[in-house]
Amino acid sequence: MLELRLTMILGATMSDVPNKARARIISFSGIDGAGKTTQIAALYSSLENSGRTVQLVSFWDDVATLKWVREDVGHKIFKGDKGIGTPEIPIHRKDKNIRSPVMSLVRMALYLFDAISLRKIVKGALRSEADVVIFDRYMYDELVNLNMGNAVTRLYQRGIMRLVPTPEISFILDANPVEAFARKPEYPLEFLHSNRNAYLALSKILNGMTVIPVMPIGKAKAEIEQFVFREPFDRDLQNPRADPAVTEQIT
Repeated sequence: MLELRLTMILGATMSDVPNKARARIISFSGIDGAGKTTQIAALYSSLENSGRTVQLVSFWDDVATLKWVREDVGHKIFKGDKGIGTPEIPIHRKDKNIRSPVMSLVRMALYLFDAISLRKIVKGALRSEADVVIFDRYMYDELVNLNMGNAVTRLYQRGIMRLVPTPEISFILDANPVEAFARKPEYPLEFLHSNRNAYLALSKILNGMTVIPVMPIGKAKAEIEQFVFREPFDRDLQNPRADPAVTEQIT
């Protein structure tokens, strides 16, 4: 099976790493404009105020591979805009919203490289001095760009997730596409609707993901903190770095 072969090529999965003295991994995913940056900043502050050492990892900046190729394809070939859209200056990106069989194959290749990169990044994070590592986007945010109605794609998605660690908590911030588009106008509204459905479908395929439904910012913040600080996760953080045990090497 694809999952087993990928695992054999790259070695043990992250589930083989002992829990003792590991940093805790939390990820945030969701459509563009869902409010990830706001909620990440709020959780980061809450964790620091509670005495934890926190590290933030941006998937696009720190993990994704061949970024210049992706930017050039969207800009030069598909004539899309670069940058980040704002209500004052909307843009029209053409990258992950371009769908075709050829692009699906290209994405599958790129995402495999990203999975290997992510594996290495998390391996380092688990051994860092941080008590909690927050990922701004995760592998999930790439897998939703594939056709989940295809059985081969679903098998590929599961195989990729065998290569990377499953975060202790994986948040998907659900959002109203119309409101998200108003906050961050980068992709067509039709794409945001289909992208939102893809996130919700992926959460059912992979299991273990926590969907934060559409709600006011303050209420969502409280909901997220309830998940993060609840037992037994909080018990593991009560005395961070109390045990100097070193996580065994992943081969």
